[in-house]
Amino acid sequence: MKKTALITGISGQDGAYLAKLLLNKNYKVIGSDRRSSRASLWRLKRLGIEKKVIMEELELSELYDIKRLVQKYKFNEIYNLGAQSFVKSSFNSPLYTSNVTGTSVLKILETIREINPKTKFYQASSSEMYGKVVEKIQNENTNFNPQSPYAIAKVFGHYTTKLYRESYNIFAVSGILFNHESPLRGEEFVTRKITLGLVKIIKGDLKCLELGNIYAKRDWGYAKEYVEAIWKMLQQKKPEDFVISTGKTFSVKQFINETLKFLKINGKWIGKGLNERLINKRNGKTIIKINPKFFRPAEVDILIGDSSKAHKVLKWKPRVKLKELVKIMLESELKFYN
Repeated sequence: MKKTALITGISGQDGAYLAKLLLNKNYKVIGSDRRSSRASLWRLKRLGIEKKVIMEELELSELYDIKRLVQKYKFNEIYNLGAQSFVKSSFNSPLYTSNVTGTSVLKILETIREINPKTKFYQASSSEMYGKVVEKIQNENTNFNPQSPYAIAKVFGHYTTKLYRESYNIFAVSGILFNHESPLRGEEFVTRKITLGLVKIIKGDLKCLELGNIYAKRDWGYAKEYVEAIWKMLQQKKPEDFVISTGKTFSVKQFINETLKFLKINGKWIGKGLNERLINKRNGKTIIKINPKFFRPAEVDILIGDSSKAHKVLKWKPRVKLKELVKIMLESELKFYN
């Protein structure tokens, strides 16, 4: 029997990669997005699948919308990737973020319980839930300490998923994914901001790139690999939560330095604190500087995940290391730049 899956937030990075993976496995894929995102299907187009998925409008904040879709298709699997997913924006729109990123999870799970309890459910949890970390390396049992409205909303969704699994016997799992990047990453995220910004600089279309905290450290993986783990979570006999990560951490500055190497930019860091900047040694011009407006009100300094449970149970391991990830992103940046 051909499985039918719903991917909320299909126009995003993970949604697009997951849709491609499911189509390759002969799923019927229904993709949903809020109305304002419908014009932005460039990721699906780039992967050559925009005509292979059935698109439906869905406002995650509206229970009626969710019920309508679940009744219409009788899904085997629902992957909830839709969210207000930019951490900095969540400080400006905390109510909207809590509604779309948090309480929407409750609405989907309650709809599953009411209409089709056999539907398997995946919740996109986030390493941001760990926030100001209480342990050096984070796993499935590490306590959460969220530092943003986004992270708090994700914690709500995570615990709601756990509750419906344990109290209502629904196959509901959360994947706690650490930072995962790709050429399909949104331009508002720091890795893509760096790769696109430096390409613009070498093309003469940007003079200087402004960034926030370049000493924040993250566990960066490749999104295309991470969606394989997402799918595997719903294929297990027993529903469980998993951390998905590389177990290695690098600073934003280290990511920049890898980008400089690939683009053959001879740069030099000078100054300290807010006055630290990167100059192009070829002409002495400043190409990266620090702007305090890009700092978060509550910073998360370091995140590093332990995905050993996923290695053992899901038989999943990350293959792409940071240097190769930077190369993949920049090759795409140069190919599609116009």
